[in-house]
Amino acid sequence: MLLWHLGATTALTRYTFRDERMDLRFLMLGAVLPDLIDTPIGLIFYESLRSVRLFTHSLVLAGLLMTWIVLATRRGRPRKRWMPIAIGVLIHLFLDAMWADPETLWWPILGFDFSSNAATSAAELARGVFSNPWVWGGEVAGVAYLATLGYRSGFADRRARREFFATGVVSAPIGLSGQSPPV
Repeated sequence: MLLWHLGATTALTRYTFRDERMDLRFLMLGAVLPDLIDTPIGLIFYESLRSVRLFTHSLVLAGLLMTWIVLATRRGRPRKRWMPIAIGVLIHLFLDAMWADPETLWWPILGFDFSSNAATSAAELARGVFSNPWVWGGEVAGVAYLATLGYRSGFADRRARREFFATGVVSAPIGLSGQSPPV
């Protein structure tokens, strides 16, 4: 659920933190980082692990990432640049409803085993994911938000896209009516 994580994380963060200068590239990286790391490992070793949600879906690892960013960066611009990665990872755990998989969420505090999936093989897991209407609904919602954000940010213009890829900032104001809220 790549697009769901990208769109939902971006929307939740923009409307929660209301920071129009946040580098969304780093936020989006954090939003997909747990799946980028865990899914290939989980698929390769599915017979023994029986899960694709592994250590990067752990709250302990997300907390360690945030702690490392706080300790490795100085207050101000450097921290503001890197913190969206940790925010994206934490929101990823929320969107995956990881509270339903406590063995993984609290790994390694509750032990070194991960919550198991009911699928008996990686192929069966993939078939289940690709046939799930909730997965497709989430992907559509993610694409819809990202497309709307791109439209409101003028991504039809190459300069707006170039600016986003250079800075991670979009020009769309944060506000339901399209207006920026008073500061």
